[in-house]
Amino acid sequence: MPIHDVARGPSLFRSLIPRPTRPRPLALLVGPSFVAAIAYVDPGNFATNYVAGSTLGYTLVWVVLAANIMAMFVQSLTAKLGLATGRSLPELCREHLPRPLTRFLWAQGELVAMATDIAEVIGGAIALNLLFGIPLVAGGVITGVIAMVLLSLTAAGYRPFEIVIGLLLLVIVAAVAMQVLQVGVDGPGFAAGLVPGFGDDTGVLLACGILGATVMPHVIYLHSGLTSRRNPGDAVSRNRQLRTQRTDIVVALGIAGFVNLGMLLTAAGALDGVLPDDSLEAVHAALSTYVGPFAALLFAVALLISGLAASGVGTYAGDMIMKGFLQRQIPLLLRRLITLAPALLVLLVGTDPTNALVISQVVLSIAIPFALIPLIWFTSRSSVMGRYVNRTRTTVFAAIGAGLITAINVFLLAQLASS
Repeated sequence: MPIHDVARGPSLFRSLIPRPTRPRPLALLVGPSFVAAIAYVDPGNFATNYVAGSTLGYTLVWVVLAANIMAMFVQSLTAKLGLATGRSLPELCREHLPRPLTRFLWAQGELVAMATDIAEVIGGAIALNLLFGIPLVAGGVITGVIAMVLLSLTAAGYRPFEIVIGLLLLVIVAAVAMQVLQVGVDGPGFAAGLVPGFGDDTGVLLACGILGATVMPHVIYLHSGLTSRRNPGDAVSRNRQLRTQRTDIVVALGIAGFVNLGMLLTAAGALDGVLPDDSLEAVHAALSTYVGPFAALLFAVALLISGLAASGVGTYAGDMIMKGFLQRQIPLLLRRLITLAPALLVLLVGTDPTNALVISQVVLSIAIPFALIPLIWFTSRSSVMGRYVNRTRTTVFAAIGAGLITAINVFLLAQLASS
């Protein structure tokens, strides 16, 4: 069935449901969406989900699920853009937008990649400190070096990188799943959490934090670039690739959604009201005290894998941003050093790691419209997408979602400024 948009059929998300296909090796299903999924389980998500569960129990289960559906929708547009055009979003911006605007989008994209790396390196450094007592600065260096090793896989093509990132994602899944099994889930509490509600004003703020992390701008750039490399020459092959990408998106982001939900369920079941502050260190200590050392170990391992994988993905995204917007490229090692420097500086000056994570998320929040609006604009233009252009209702829904996400992030920025 040809795919014209993600809104075809009786349901807006019918196109996201994979068709039955012949069994195939797992490695063939591990694609660009698994790389994108890492951004949805980065260290910032760890802090948000555990704090939400500890503060309000199961109240915000529905928010995590809604955010995951929105993520699938956005990434489906991103994948369709790359496959239908054979271009990444940065490349399309360079080809269709005025040069000054393109340069601005490139500059903010590089800032996004740098802010992303700050969060991931700090998360990895904290995990190494929790696991081995390694000082934060040394942990940041180790995180950067290991991320560079991951990036070196791209020298052999994008497939090895995608497969390794997919395997790392499965390690995170295993760690979080074992936590959930150890803690258990209260059935009635979980069912109550499926009913929309916020509990109190704190719930509104936490819900905005969860939804605000739904769209990661650097992943939109990267995902469109990875799928554009799969653009086949004929329509039949392109339709087949689009169906494969739908499967990829549902599986990968479904896994990421499980991880985020598992974090919240663990905190709701074992840490309700016991966190002294919102730091990752506090979550680790509380898990050790109230659940057991093994649960704390699982948390630290998952956090470490998250930081390492997400740092590699962020640097790879930065490379694609420069290549697409400017048609220029610098060696990945040099880019790794450039993006690592701010994170190490933050750790060297003794800035509170949690505050640094918050600031990096603020930068990402500001940048969301600059990736999301061009994505919607291009996918709604028949001159760009051809037969795969969005239907009107898809564009309307996407515009409403973009407006909602932007409004949420403006609200969070206002709350941060007033605090």
